Amino acid sequence: MSSAAQNTIFDVAIIGLGPVGSLGAILCAEAGLKVVVVEQQGAVYTLPRAVNLDGEIIRALQPAGLAATVQRMMQPLRQDERAGFANSKREWLFGGNARSIGSNGWQPANMFDQPELETFLRETAQRHPNVTAYIGYEMTRFCIDQELVGIQAIGQDGEISLRAHYLVACDGASSLTRKALGIGWRDLGYDQDWLVVDVEMIKPHALPNEVLQVCDPDRLHTFIATKDPYRRWEFQLNAGETAEQMLNREAIRSLLDPWTPRDTYRIRRAAVYQFHAAVADKWQHDRIFLAGDSAHQTPPFLGQGMNSGMRDVINLAWKLRLVQSGCCAKTLLETYQAERYDHTHDLVSWAVDMGHLMQHMAAIEAAERVGDEQPKMKQTSLKSGYGQGREQPPIRSGIVLTEQVSNEGATGYLLPQPVVRDARGREIRFDELLGPHFALVSNGPHAFDEDTTSVLQALDIQMIDVSTLEIVRGKFPAVLKGGEALLLRPDRIVFGHTDANISADTLIARLAASVKYLSQSHATCPR
Repeated sequence: MSSAAQNTIFDVAIIGLGPVGSLGAILCAEAGLKVVVVEQQGAVYTLPRAVNLDGEIIRALQPAGLAATVQRMMQPLRQDERAGFANSKREWLFGGNARSIGSNGWQPANMFDQPELETFLRETAQRHPNVTAYIGYEMTRFCIDQELVGIQAIGQDGEISLRAHYLVACDGASSLTRKALGIGWRDLGYDQDWLVVDVEMIKPHALPNEVLQVCDPDRLHTFIATKDPYRRWEFQLNAGETAEQMLNREAIRSLLDPWTPRDTYRIRRAAVYQFHAAVADKWQHDRIFLAGDSAHQTPPFLGQGMNSGMRDVINLAWKLRLVQSGCCAKTLLETYQAERYDHTHDLVSWAVDMGHLMQHMAAIEAAERVGDEQPKMKQTSLKSGYGQGREQPPIRSGIVLTEQVSNEGATGYLLPQPVVRDARGREIRFDELLGPHFALVSNGPHAFDEDTTSVLQALDIQMIDVSTLEIVRGKFPAVLKGGEALLLRPDRIVFGHTDANISADTLIARLAASVKYLSQSHATCPR
């Protein structure tokens, strides 16, 4: 390993180069930061784990020019594809149909094979000129002083010492970083043992193109039509069953027999996991941040475990850039936990609600079998299911106009990304006009005072007038009516919008205060 790297002071050190750490390395490097990554495993794990990638994560890769490549790794939408709940006979109860294009400009839910995607992200991160990678190295200890984090790691070439201004721990659910910091968990009340079976389909079959939560009183289970030719089942262990019993090959095949003949598939992986619902008490300790599974664990019913981790590093990357450039005070980074904790807590709680909904629907069927009175259901229970009106929760604190955040508005949510036609006749996704930083999106021209103009230039806020564009597909939020404007963060979340009480000048001033802009330093954020 290069002694020069050991003598370098990096902007960011990332521990763990799984999908979350790899994305974090790419985004930080694209932001102009010097990144060092430390990864214990010499190669990508060859078996599947996560299977769903949200369209908003693909959208986050657009500025790096990687979105189209990642999209090609995703399973194209199949005919009659949907996600929902079924009874023990696999008869449809309720749910939603899949969509080919979502509000983020990409297919909302994308099935993929993790070894393929993870290999691409890891190799892309390692090739980036701003990334130095130590593969096959394990961090053994770290220390923090006023300016830096010191890291010791050991690998096949011996021990190395690294220094960085900040450390992002993407080292998994058993995170040594979190344990060393003494950070505990907030348990959200779901601990269940499940058998997960991944197969490769090797013959024609009649399996549906669905995600089914099967509410069977005899055994709750889930079927997922993952990326072809693969499929996944998850079976809850019943009382008294052991992992050893469930992992018996004959037991596994018996569970799959009602679904497909034995000669149609090859078992790719079988493992028993305890599904947890928990969020770390703290996500930041001085110059160290937790991200991904080191900060949160969720039951898989929403497919949001990896996606939530990726949102963590999307949130951190642009903030680290502003702080490291000297443009904004380091207290900006304190908004990371404020924004990500509540958002993730909402999603983990939603996944728990879905687990409870499966149990409730199974209890209803069990009661019907014996003619008993059906158990009473909470009024909000059905809202836990797919297609029942729930969307991604907004950012409710941090870099956002909190007084504008509501369940129906634009502020705190990702701005929809329509396909637009510009003055030159090009049909493009809207983000292609924005660049990678802040943007003021208006419906008509705006004039600004001298102070606002100074902030616009220093924060490199791109200005886009949508009245000059034609919408080809999709739409903008209703608040962007004629003469109004909204302000976007680099992660495409709406900071706020103009209204009767907030002018465009006020909107810019509120942003500058929120991001801790250091106007006295005359700093200009890097392009």
